[in-house]
Amino acid sequence: MARGALGACGFPIAILDDSATNRPVTYVNEAFESFFGWRADEAVGRSLGSLAFHGDEALVHRMLAESTPRRTVKAWAREGAQRHVELTLSAVRNAEGAIVNGVLLLHGTSGVGADWLRPSLGNELFGSGQPLDASKYFIVLPDGIGRGGSSKPSDGLRGKFPHYRYADLVDSEYRLVTEHLKVKHLKLVLGSSMGGMHSWIWGYQYPDLMDGVVPIASHPVRMSGKNWVQRRIAIEAIRNDPGWNGGNYEKNPTHFAITVPYGFLQTENVLQLQEMIPSVEAGDALYKRLFEQAKKRDANDALWSIEAVIDYNPDPHLEKIKAKLFAINFEDDSTNTPSLRTLEAGIKRIKGAKYVIVPQTQETHGHFTHLRAKFWKQYLAEFMKELEGG
Repeated sequence: MARGALGACGFPIAILDDSATNRPVTYVNEAFESFFGWRADEAVGRSLGSLAFHGDEALVHRMLAESTPRRTVKAWAREGAQRHVELTLSAVRNAEGAIVNGVLLLHGTSGVGADWLRPSLGNELFGSGQPLDASKYFIVLPDGIGRGGSSKPSDGLRGKFPHYRYADLVDSEYRLVTEHLKVKHLKLVLGSSMGGMHSWIWGYQYPDLMDGVVPIASHPVRMSGKNWVQRRIAIEAIRNDPGWNGGNYEKNPTHFAITVPYGFLQTENVLQLQEMIPSVEAGDALYKRLFEQAKKRDANDALWSIEAVIDYNPDPHLEKIKAKLFAINFEDDSTNTPSLRTLEAGIKRIKGAKYVIVPQTQETHGHFTHLRAKFWKQYLAEFMKELEGG
């Protein structure tokens, strides 16, 4: 494939020199730069491990090496409609051979399972002694249907692709975990943003399957308010794009991307925005960058994924949750603002449930703080000790 095509790809790509001992990187595309935080000139010549986890190559080798008799990893496996990554050194099994130390991590609306490997998450969570030590847990990172390597409209069905909802996504995750991976019991279900909403559903839909549930950057109430209207704006921008054609287009429409930067403004911390946009010129440059990124995403994939939230409403089911639940939200998350008090109200209805509102600082990023574990990993570590009986 020509490097021009690789550069336009929305997924992180690196080319390695297999003839050299340490297999150095010879090329990375723009998506790789954005995802891992390295410029191309910094990446070339380094090993992939040092780039992926900023020096912790031992962790990379544990998580991303080829499968071994210890079942280190089964990367990018595909089961039916869903792709996933298993990150594990030690699957603990019961007498019947079923896995009982599973940890399921669920990504956000526009994300993929591999988002959990970005340095701001992977470096903080999976190392030795860290909250989700990869040597202790069987960690699964699914790509939700409609995203990444899982089935989605852009695979070929376009506008004929079935419209799915969050209940369908959670059901597919459940079947992946229990039927394909043969996980008998989960130590933890943790998700952020959309994944946080899925975590609430997991808690009441499968109350005996897990020990703990950690929803991050989400509320246990029906889709409504600002959260819904900003999604409706994105939905209508696609449906009214002149090139959309009911989803049956030959060329991906891009007119809808004009509104996408609005969503970024609604979810980022205002202090960070001011730092990013000290002038008109800086604002224009940011807008252009966000616009160009949005144009690369398939319109149907985006539309289906946004509309999937329509029937989200865990509120009537909260009393069904049996697992220990610890919710993490952020003071400066205007999408899930603490001022609504909906989190506290929901927590009171779940036996033994707890929550924390992470304070705003000069470094937090509003809703996007969920992608930066350094601000919340200490709370997760304490919760994991509780689950382990510590």
